[in-house]
Order: sequence, then structure tokens, then C-alpha cells
Amino acid sequence: MIIIPARLNSSRFANKILVDILGLPMVIKTAKQVSSLDKVVIATDSQEVIDLAKEHGFDAVLTSSAHQSGTDRINEAVNILNLDDDEIIVNVQADEPFIETQVVQAVINRVQTVKDNNEDVMIVSCHKEISSDLADDPNHVKVILDDNSNAIYFSRAKVPYHRDHYDNSLYNGHLGIYGFTKKSLNNFCLLNPSKLETIEKLEQLRAIDNGHTIAMVKVESKSFGIDTQEDLDNALRIFN
Repeated sequence: MIIIPARLNSSRFANKILVDILGLPMVIKTAKQVSSLDKVVIATDSQEVIDLAKEHGFDAVLTSSAHQSGTDRINEAVNILNLDDDEIIVNVQADEPFIETQVVQAVINRVQTVKDNNEDVMIVSCHKEISSDLADDPNHVKVILDDNSNAIYFSRAKVPYHRDHYDNSLYNGHLGIYGFTKKSLNNFCLLNPSKLETIEKLEQLRAIDNGHTIAMVKVESKSFGIDTQEDLDNALRIFN
């Protein structure tokens, strides 16, 4: 199941999930973008979004307005829906209206492999190569990988630091698509927020801080999350 956490209020871009994206509200455009892959449910704290989802034929779950993260929101939703512990859950952010289906499918496939092989993995996510210039932007999160393609660290800083200052260096840019089983999602949300998570404002660091594994899949993608009006303008120029 694909669950889209959709908090109406955003500190950087008011009501961004409702802005028009090629004739559709952003959250609906995102839902339609991935609806060919699996059942899509929207988890929200807003009755307005519940009504909008129903208008466009999507199921929606009303969740608490107190959640600090989208992951906590989808965790409440999967428990309301009473899903099986081994159900694959993919968190697709509401501000990814141009995410490619093959990116989400790659995450689904990797979670299925984790299940089939009983791997000790809490979360599956994905990354793509980004340029040095793009890596300068703290809104583009970078991920450091070990030799097994598991995440060592995520940061808004430009990591790894290239001491010799290679201008053409490529970095691993993190895409905020997360795959779990329902059980591993529940277990993640039982963990207390960690110090590094609080510093970087990156909730996935909670898993690493507590000794859990995040398996990463390399993908190709032109999509990016829309956090500001400038992001929206750039996305419409690129994808229109």
C-alpha cells in the first residue's frame, strides 16, 4: 500500500499540498502519479483534504494534528486500517507530484526482497547522483553509503567533504521515499527521537542512531520535493 502523508499547514509554503499542479491539487497529482503501482491512501489532519481525496476517488484517513512527522502520521493510518504486519507500506510525500513510478517500484521491490530473505532492515529508501552545485543546497539531503548500499549517515551538509575540491564530484542525493513492512514501521515509530535527528531535522537518522539498517536503492530521477514557491516554479518549468 502507498500512503501519502498530507499535513495541510506548512511552515515554508502555506497550504502547498493544495496548490495547482497542471490542473490538480498537488496531493491529488501525487496520488494519481503512483496509483498504477498499488492502492493509494491519503493520511491527513484535514477534513478538507479528506473531502478532496473522496472527490477524486481516493481513500483517506483522518489522523491526529499533533504528529511531528509524516512517518508518524502514516503509522497511525496503518493501525487505523488494521493492516497485516507483513504488508508493504511505501511513504510517498505529498509534495512529489512528478515522482517517477519506476522510483517507487524500485523501493517496493527492495522491501519485497527484505521480506523474502528475512533481512535485518528497518527501512528501504533511495538515492540518485546529484551534482556538486546541487549538493550545496541544504534542502537537497545527501546520504553516505557503505559498501553494501546501506546508509551510514544523512545530512543537509555537503558530505562527503572532498578535501581536494573536485568541482566535478558527484554526490548521493536522498529521495524521500520510504518503504517498510507494517511491523518495521510500527517499530520505527516506537523509537524516541534521536539527537542527530533533532539537529539535522531528518527523522531517518533515528533508525541509524538506534543501530537499525536503512537499505538504499540507486535510481534515476528528475523529480524533487516542492518545499517553496521557487521549487514550484522550477518544477512547472521542467515538467510542464
